[in-house]
Amino acid sequence: MQLIILSGKGGTGKTTITASFAYLQKEGVKVDCDVEASNLHIILQGTNEEEHDFFGAKVAKIDSAKCIKCEACKYVCRFDAISEFKVDELKCEGCAACTVVCPKKAISLYDEVTGKTIITETDYGILSHADMEIGAEGSGKLVTELRKNAARFTGEGELVLLDGSPGVGCPVMASLTGCDAALLVVEPTQSGLVDFLRVLELVRFFKIKPYVCINKYDLNYIITRQIYRTCWKEKVPILGEIPFDPMVKQAVNELKPVVVYPESSAGRQINMLWNRLQMKLKEDN
Repeated sequence: MQLIILSGKGGTGKTTITASFAYLQKEGVKVDCDVEASNLHIILQGTNEEEHDFFGAKVAKIDSAKCIKCEACKYVCRFDAISEFKVDELKCEGCAACTVVCPKKAISLYDEVTGKTIITETDYGILSHADMEIGAEGSGKLVTELRKNAARFTGEGELVLLDGSPGVGCPVMASLTGCDAALLVVEPTQSGLVDFLRVLELVRFFKIKPYVCINKYDLNYIITRQIYRTCWKEKVPILGEIPFDPMVKQAVNELKPVVVYPESSAGRQINMLWNRLQMKLKEDN
C-alpha cells in the first residue's frame, strides 16, 4: 500500500508530517518525491548505500568538423540555444529540430545527466530520494525512477510513505500514479484553501482516496471553518488538526521529527493523526 502526503502549496508542513510518520512507522520504505527541493533526508539522515546518475533529458551538440556554418540550425531553434555554431546546454530543450534541418547531419542528441538517484539507509527504514541538478528538466521521470528504486525494497503489503511535491505539476502526477491513498495537508489561508481544491481535484482524477489534515488550524479559525464546510461538501474526511507550535521550529533546527518531543502539542496531534490514518486505511482498503 502506498500513501502519499501532498499539499496544494509549499510550506504547509508536509515534510514535517512525513518525517514524523517515518519515525512512528520505524521500519518500511520512504520516498521523497519532491525532487526539485528534496529535504526529507536532512531530517531522517542515515548512510547513502547507492548513488546513480540519472539521464532525464537530451541536449544537442554540433560536430565542428562536419558543420558548414549554414546557420539552418540557428534559425529553426525556437529557444535561441544556438549561437556562433555552438549549443547553449542551459537553453537547449532537446527538441531535435536542429538535427532535422542540418544538411550535413552535423548535430546529434546526447543524454544529459539531470540528477542523481540515492538510496539511504536510515534508522527509520530505506529512503529513496534524489539530488536534482539546478534548472534541470525531467522531474516527473526522476520521480518515477525513485519509485522504481523503492519498489526493490518493499515487502508485500507494506505501507510505503511518499513525500510529494507541492502543487499539481508533473512531479505530483508522477508521484500520485499507483498510490492507494493521499493525505492532503492544508493550512487555513485563502491561498491554502484554493490550492487545496486544485490538488483534491487531481487526486480524485487519479481515483485515489483523499484524507485531510489542517495544519496550524488555530491561526485563522474563520478559514478553518471554511475548510471544514468544504470537506463536508466534498465528502472528504478530516483526520486531524495540528496547532501552531514553536517546537516545530526547534525540531527542524535540531534535525529531528517533532514527535520525539513529548512536550510538543503539534507532535501529540501528529501522533493521533497517524493512529487515525492507520485505522482509516484498514477500514477503506
